Amino acid sequence: MVDRLANSEANTRRISIVENCFGAAGQPLTIPGRVLIGEGVLTKLCRKKPKARQFFLFNDILVYGNIVIQKKKYNKQHIIPLENVTIDSIQDEGDLRNGWLIKTPTKSFAVYAATATEKSEWMNHINKCVSDLLSKSGKTPSNEHAAVWVPDSEATVCMRCQKAKFTPVNRRHHCRKCGFVVCGPCSEKRFLLPSQSSKPVRICDFCYDLLSAGEMTACQSTRSDSYSQSPKSSLNDASDDDDDEDSSD
Repeated sequence: MVDRLANSEANTRRISIVENCFGAAGQPLTIPGRVLIGEGVLTKLCRKKPKARQFFLFNDILVYGNIVIQKKKYNKQHIIPLENVTIDSIQDEGDLRNGWLIKTPTKSFAVYAATATEKSEWMNHINKCVSDLLSKSGKTPSNEHAAVWVPDSEATVCMRCQKAKFTPVNRRHHCRKCGFVVCGPCSEKRFLLPSQSSKPVRICDFCYDLLSAGEMTACQSTRSDSYSQSPKSSLNDASDDDDDEDSSD
């Protein structure tokens, strides 16, 4: 079906509409062989609170952006190559239901669908696209992914020293290796993680010691995606902070 749609006028028109919705700030999306599989609004769990984001699934990339005008205008376009994506289901808890993790070497995060059926359809389509891409390229699935950041609301004290309380003065920071919420003194060091940045990034002391000793995988497994068992942020959080960016602490 994808091959049949690849060069159809209907597919070209649909992709053009998506391009226009992102305006001049968005990257061009029309290339030979690219097919728009589906689209919809998902709730993305950001650093400060869950937020609605418009997602577009193509046969080779996943695109999402902030909703400016529903079905008409989006900004802050993000493009994720599907070859590098792995996904894992998240258990339902509280207001956060029908979720899964989207994991890539550069950034990983959780999203939630409105219904269990919608979640199943998204996950099935993503897995099919990834499988087809890997089959064509002969590559193996990615086994490296960035940590999923623990939401700020999950930690009232530093997750490493378990002593420092967070206040407007004592800010929260995120370790780029394990995703923990940590205090400044526990995350003063930086380390080069090539898959995430060309410059050294903030990491906690625990991960720094492991990375310095060459124990890369041990550091990543300190969380073993335990985040998926404990997303307690409320969907009604009143924070008006923007989406979390790679440059955020």
